[in-house]
Amino acid sequence: MAFDLQEAVQVLRRTPGVVSALLAGLPDAWTRATEGDGTWSPFDVVGHLVHGERTDWIPRVEHLLRHGDTVVFPPFVRDAMVEQNRGRSLGELLDTFASLRASNLSRLDALRLAPADLERTGLHPEFGRVTLRQHLATWTAHDLDHVSQVVRVMAVRYRDVVGPWRAYLSILGG
Repeated sequence: MAFDLQEAVQVLRRTPGVVSALLAGLPDAWTRATEGDGTWSPFDVVGHLVHGERTDWIPRVEHLLRHGDTVVFPPFVRDAMVEQNRGRSLGELLDTFASLRASNLSRLDALRLAPADLERTGLHPEFGRVTLRQHLATWTAHDLDHVSQVVRVMAVRYRDVVGPWRAYLSILGG
């Protein structure tokens, strides 16, 4: 399937609302639950999405456009949100995510990327040379991956209480 930036932006624009609709106003039992040691809660996922808005997606787009593949992207610390969000509320994180995403999509739009720009390359610290198209497609898939993760973590709370219906619930490993 071909990548279409405008279609990707439609997904990226919706993610903050989707995540907020799933989580806003829920008790900590839902939003702070994990799948076990070393796994993320929905709260952690939202913090990670905020961190990505600040330090990954658009900053790396701009870095790629400025430096091409001559200067490696700054590293992204995937779990930096754990310390950054200590003491913050989920509501604050959801609002921050929505605000940063809107700003970042405005920045993306202002770049007026042409199809040829999507083939420009940058230098990822782990993967080496990557295209802007790959980076933007990954941003979109990353959102969907984390929406799925939030839903899965929430469902897992009831894994042991759904009884025999677990066999029909693939989200629970049925």
